[in-house]
Amino acid sequence: MTTVGIITQARMTSTRLPGKVLLPAGSSTMLDHHLDRLCRVDLPICIATTTNSTDDPLATLGERRGISVFRGSEDDVLSRFVGAADSLGLDVIVRVTSDCPLIDGAIVSEGVRAFLQGDNPWLYVSNALRRTFPRGMDFEVFSMMALRHADHNATEAYQREHVTPYFYQRIDPRTRLENIANATNQSKYRLTLDTPEDYKLLRCLIENYNAAELPVASLVAILTSHPKLSAINGHIEQKKLGE
Repeated sequence: MTTVGIITQARMTSTRLPGKVLLPAGSSTMLDHHLDRLCRVDLPICIATTTNSTDDPLATLGERRGISVFRGSEDDVLSRFVGAADSLGLDVIVRVTSDCPLIDGAIVSEGVRAFLQGDNPWLYVSNALRRTFPRGMDFEVFSMMALRHADHNATEAYQREHVTPYFYQRIDPRTRLENIANATNQSKYRLTLDTPEDYKLLRCLIENYNAAELPVASLVAILTSHPKLSAINGHIEQKKLGE
């Protein structure tokens, strides 16, 4: 039987918005909202954080919620993911990041189904190879075998920090890429948490529009019908790989 699980990486030392995952929105933290959304996928979850004392509150939050926590290197996130996946005994890994408090579990489930139907350990499934969903809905699915191979062979610092470039850059030619696309291109919207402007928008959506309970289509409908909301963070430039 194939064991599938979700690993979300989290740390408190974000450069543009330190401590962002524990910022409040409504009655919960952003990390709680993120985990609540992932719990709807009904798969094991592990928070992969660092061994730094600054990340003790993240480990405490996970333990309080009964969610697995793995602590590893701050910079070598690839090795951290291997350790986290081993701790859950996973055959297939869903990678997400904790700066996605409104990630839609239904989209993640679609990605898992696509991977399992592909029946190929060198398959890499994501919805961000060609971006059509809003930022903040990103996921990746890959096998433990492929992750171990990347861990053994990835030598560049950016490959180890960002975990999956070894896959989507097809450094190993056996890798097969599959993109999960949205029906319409909604990539101009930001539902990710990286800057104060992002936080302002997400907090407004959660506290005033019940966003924590809504699927991505409903979230986009709110942004489309309220242009002043999407303008809050519409000017933000996403950090490039290696920045």
